[in-house]
Amino acid sequence: MSQFLPCLIVVALTLSSCGDRGQVPPTSPDAGQNPADSLQVAPEEAALPALELVESWPVETSLDHAEIPDAPEVWQQMFAGATKSLELGFFYASPEPDGTLVWPLVETIEAAAARGVQVHCLFDKKFYGNDGMQQIPDRLAAVEGIEVRIYDFAARGGGVMHAKYFIVDGSEAFFGSQNFDERALSHIQELGMRVRQPALVAAIRQVFALDWALAQSEAELEAVRAGLDAAPAFPVKLDYDGAAVQVTPVFSPRDWLPGGGAWDLPALLAAIEGAQQRVRVQLLSYKTYGYGGETFTDLDDALRAAASRGVQIELLLADWNTGRSAIAGLKSLQKETGIEVRMVTIPEAKQGFIPFARVVHCKYMTVDGHFAWVGTSNWSPDYFYQSRNLGLVVEGSSFARDLDGFFEDLWQGPYVETVDPEREYEAKRIAQ
Repeated sequence: MSQFLPCLIVVALTLSSCGDRGQVPPTSPDAGQNPADSLQVAPEEAALPALELVESWPVETSLDHAEIPDAPEVWQQMFAGATKSLELGFFYASPEPDGTLVWPLVETIEAAAARGVQVHCLFDKKFYGNDGMQQIPDRLAAVEGIEVRIYDFAARGGGVMHAKYFIVDGSEAFFGSQNFDERALSHIQELGMRVRQPALVAAIRQVFALDWALAQSEAELEAVRAGLDAAPAFPVKLDYDGAAVQVTPVFSPRDWLPGGGAWDLPALLAAIEGAQQRVRVQLLSYKTYGYGGETFTDLDDALRAAASRGVQIELLLADWNTGRSAIAGLKSLQKETGIEVRMVTIPEAKQGFIPFARVVHCKYMTVDGHFAWVGTSNWSPDYFYQSRNLGLVVEGSSFARDLDGFFEDLWQGPYVETVDPEREYEAKRIAQ
């Protein structure tokens, strides 16, 4: 991509007075029936999983999981299957370095519009202004049947639309750490989820409806807001791999939640504060300060407090955290009894250095083999207070077991090393 602005593209992969922490407390698997539990699945869809993990993995590594579908194939299938509507919300879109996987996806979206599918695409304004970032949005906007809006989320929340998600026909959705980016599909480890449960899809669609209106006008926003309070009660109960789990959608920023939506930060804090044995977290970045320099220790304090009462804390982060300001906090964590911090280094591709790639970018957490969160937020204040993000909280051992397995493969694999508090780290090369 020509003339990338390094400070902004790093924000693309690293960005996106604390409120009530008790909004989404972990609940027992035996909790009472919920009104949304009665939602029916059509017989022809009964065999399809309500929740499905979807990954991307860097080529020329051992990080592929044969049992987890790959994002390019899942996205193609979902786009090609649309019959009525496609609603896409992405931070940005980029075909770099070669567009091998991204351009066919663009063509599939165009083909959907050609057969009468209504297509709405939303991209954040901050990156759209960069060289090369206009290619895909502008191409889509030129197609009859496709409407593209460039979303100035900074004017609304102060941050960016960091979420990456889409909804097909109002009946299934995808969200995850994958940007609409060639690198995210072939040179970065990513994790997302395909969702088919009706109440959960409806909640994600409410986020899009809100964002779509926010990107346009106050009049449209007021019209949409009038219908945002009819979300079903959560959690919803569903089957995952033959066992019951309970699922709650969570969102940020705090001031722009959809109707019935819960803020993700209190859910994460409540889970860590309730941990008894082990907390596992994987992120691109982890910081105790914001982009404006403000202090943010809520999650850090919760992890340290959990470790002090005997909980084992395992934190996996990208080696992009070797910059002086970030590594100091990680060294401090590593010195705590009961906390281990490991960093992941993905080898350079055979084709040579690729800017803003060859990194791990997943965002998820498990607690005590029962609680799980998968989302689009890294851990610093901007994600929770200023930027659009979304995720799911899943309570149940069958789902947590799969996430723990995904974590273990990386934790025990060849690409990690434990942070050394005595070592002087050099900042990782990210840009050209």
